[in-house]
Amino acid sequence: MLDIPFPSPTEVAVVDTDLTEIKPIERRADTIMMFTSLEGQHAVITESQSKPDDRKTAAWAHYISHVHVKFGCPVTLLVICQDEATATWAALPKTIGLPDRPTLSVHAVVVGPHNIPVIDDLAEAVNDVVLTMFSALTHARSKEVAAILEVLADALDTTDTTSAGHIAEQTEIGLGNTDARRIWRDLMATKTYRYQSEYAQMLRAEGEAKGEAKVLLMILDGRGVVIPDEVRRRITTCADTTVLETWCKRAIHATSLTDIFGTDDEQPEQG
Repeated sequence: MLDIPFPSPTEVAVVDTDLTEIKPIERRADTIMMFTSLEGQHAVITESQSKPDDRKTAAWAHYISHVHVKFGCPVTLLVICQDEATATWAALPKTIGLPDRPTLSVHAVVVGPHNIPVIDDLAEAVNDVVLTMFSALTHARSKEVAAILEVLADALDTTDTTSAGHIAEQTEIGLGNTDARRIWRDLMATKTYRYQSEYAQMLRAEGEAKGEAKVLLMILDGRGVVIPDEVRRRITTCADTTVLETWCKRAIHATSLTDIFGTDDEQPEQG
């Protein structure tokens, strides 16, 4: 009657109308930010996408509808891509419904190396730290990314600490599983910036603990102390630098593990 093409059904069944999720499916966006202006609130969902994935249609539709219902405000989906092919895919409308008559369409705002410039000049980075962050995220797989991250880290030190801390963490999240993420983590762990968040301080402490553990193992190996795998694992996973420093001091004159760890309570578990 409506002249809408529809596949001829081989079976028709009525399903439960209760859409409450009894068994929740984990849905987690990369970042959701709420912007408030004189016109009201506007939510921006940020997603980092490393390759085309048509399964994202359902996930993104869920994110958008959930945020819209929860906060009752307009929602924008921002997709960050690290290559032009993925950016081209992400920019296409994602539809749910009949091919010629979609019920729902998702239109993302897409940024990638094709429309975000490389910013590796400190003065330019200081002038626009947010654009510099997007430059780092979109060029994460390029050879210029190390220089971008260096100027971003320094530029963030010129803005207010709260905003800089948020941008620093957003950068780490947006870089995904790339070598650039390790470069950024090293910057946050080895350098001191006034904006460094608890996350960055944790990374620095984590790096110090790993360094202490490495020194301890070198001392033990040098003194010919046999280190069972279980003990080696306990040492390398210890995050308390004070404990590791104590063990290092004892290891200088140790001839056995007992000389280092003392009582059974102090000694790393073996098994």
